Amino acid sequence: VVVMLASEVIRRKRDGHALNADELQFLVRGITDGSLSDAQVGAIAMALFLRGMHKDERVAFTAAMTRSGAVMEWDIDRPVIDKPSTGGVGDKVSLMLAPILAACGGAVPMISGRGLGHTGGTLDKMDAIPGYVSQPDIGLFRKAVLETGAAIIGQTSDLAPADRRLYSIRD
Repeated sequence: VVVMLASEVIRRKRDGHALNADELQFLVRGITDGSLSDAQVGAIAMALFLRGMHKDERVAFTAAMTRSGAVMEWDIDRPVIDKPSTGGVGDKVSLMLAPILAACGGAVPMISGRGLGHTGGTLDKMDAIPGYVSQPDIGLFRKAVLETGAAIIGQTSDLAPADRRLYSIRD
């Protein structure tokens, strides 16, 4: 069993080294279960931002983030499409892209974030619509995607918990 230290993995990325899938999984697990402090999560986020990620790192990190909680299975006759995001000023893409992709025959079960500083996140905007429920139960979310082709839901303690914590620390 290889023991990893968060400080060493963070140092490696800070110093410009590529992280392997095991190191990235270790970081995501620590973000999810709280074994990494907020300061350590902030440090790895800064190192990733400043040093960037190679393609293999991006794929491994995305896979680990995706599997940080429950993973919904979609056994349907059309492509299931997602548009990952770390947020941005104005949140201009998600609200337009999901219905466009659905109109083109895709299924878009989108998990989105909150609070992006002064502009708010996609869910903050959706919550401003009277009657819109941004965290419905999974059954209602699944029904909306199957019937309309797209739905947007917020992270929960089960769905994308690593995203949820990473967003909150970033904010």
